[in-house]
Amino acid sequence: MSNIYESAEATLGFISSPCLTKVELRVACRGIADRDALSKPDPCVVLKVQSHGQWFEVDRTEVIRSSSSPVFSKIFLVDYYFEEVQRLRFELHDISSGNNGLRDADFLGAMECTLGQIVSQRKLTKALLKQGNTTGKSSIMGILNVCVLSLKDFFSKSDPFLEIFRINDDGTESLVHRTETVMNNLSPVWKSFKVSLNTLCSGDHDRELKCTVWDWDSNGKHDFIGEFQTTLSCLFCQIQWECINPKYQMKKKNYRNSGTVILNHCKTIKMYSFLDYIMGGCQIQFTVAIDFTASNGDPRNSCSLHYIHPYQPNEYLKALVAVGEICQDYDSDKMFPAFGFGALIPPDFKVSHDFAVNFDEENPECAGIQGVVEAYQNCLPKIQLYGPTNIAPIIQKVASSASEEMHTKEAMEYFILLILTDGVITDMADTREAIVHASHLPMSVIIVGVGNADFTDMQILDGDDGILRSPKGEPVLRDIVQFVPFKDFKHNKVKLKVLLVVITHCCSSGCARELFGGLTSQSNPLKLSVKQGGIGSHLKVFGMIRPWI
Repeated sequence: MSNIYESAEATLGFISSPCLTKVELRVACRGIADRDALSKPDPCVVLKVQSHGQWFEVDRTEVIRSSSSPVFSKIFLVDYYFEEVQRLRFELHDISSGNNGLRDADFLGAMECTLGQIVSQRKLTKALLKQGNTTGKSSIMGILNVCVLSLKDFFSKSDPFLEIFRINDDGTESLVHRTETVMNNLSPVWKSFKVSLNTLCSGDHDRELKCTVWDWDSNGKHDFIGEFQTTLSCLFCQIQWECINPKYQMKKKNYRNSGTVILNHCKTIKMYSFLDYIMGGCQIQFTVAIDFTASNGDPRNSCSLHYIHPYQPNEYLKALVAVGEICQDYDSDKMFPAFGFGALIPPDFKVSHDFAVNFDEENPECAGIQGVVEAYQNCLPKIQLYGPTNIAPIIQKVASSASEEMHTKEAMEYFILLILTDGVITDMADTREAIVHASHLPMSVIIVGVGNADFTDMQILDGDDGILRSPKGEPVLRDIVQFVPFKDFKHNKVKLKVLLVVITHCCSSGCARELFGGLTSQSNPLKLSVKQGGIGSHLKVFGMIRPWI
């Protein structure tokens, strides 16, 4: 069974993704066993990533001499793709004095994990193993911080416009923003605008900003009115600046200024990403629902979509692995409820549309994606494929769990229901009603169409072509459904599609906003923070996650 699971992973392949975040990993170790009684090890950590089953070195830390609990200054910068399973390996080597190469170094141990585990847990501690022996421990943490500045200004002059420059480290100036020109107005009001903190000041709140005001001229030879200097920090404690023309200041004895710039409104907006919600403690609760209707064909026939080939995964397994491999790193217990619908089930062989694939109705959870695969394979010989294709019951089941979560004080879970089906559903009215109800809850529904059927009618549930409404006319609160024809999005394209869905739905959900209080703040941006777990004294590998444009 594991061979089929691994084959399904291999079938998906690798592609590049435009959704890029840079992750900074800081590494430390503790309790490294001494190689001999006379000296302590000279440790160095090598970071490797897995691609097509092979490990490739990405970077390595500096060598710290005579230390059994080193804290490395080297920062590993890794591209983070949520839609991919990125496997990392940290190898610890003892580098002999006078030699920084690995050829003559002693291998002390290694730890393996995924980048998703690092991101979701913020701090990851694992034993370094060498041939079954414990060598030491490491841990990893990540943080994301993005802010956007909105600015509004007043000034008085003829045809004025204003330019904002960032003063770079080498003293040069970079234009950050130029306002529109307000014609023939002695008291102009410029339109509000947004600019990222990275563009405005490279994230340095005390970086000098130069603001220059000009009187526009149609020949391009604009008249200089005046200028002033400020910083982002000052924008939150000062609302007025005198605009000074140095030439007039030197020539005119009674010169005061060429006008006054007044900051009417300024705020920072924290743009939360899916990563922020995960870092803030939000857990994904991943549920799978599989179509066992007769239209899939007899599982004993090689033409069936449910046919279990001894070495090749069927379309259901491919779709399950494609989505499940993404989500499992963000599920704390790695236990996934798995349900089936449209089959006659034992012992009385009555049709059911929400039965546990492991036949344990009290505990339908499976251990990891491989556990779901095994439960699916064990289930097939025991049931009779039947019909009809009704998915409303399973949506209602997951919605019930999400509703309970909404009424807790923490509201720290977001539910994702993956429905794998081979055809158009037969309970469209009930399904629309269930989706409208679920749109008020912290959940999303991903429907993957398996096989070559005509899925045109399924686009109705997607809501991309219009607002989905219940049979009574009630609209969805937000779009929570994404339909994906697996034949059109095979390999990692389906992962990218799912990525966009999860980010959009999770970040637009009301429960997610409540999780972090509010998404905006008019106070000092330094006070903006995501709820994050405390960093204990045993933190050994640190990760700083930041946006990358």
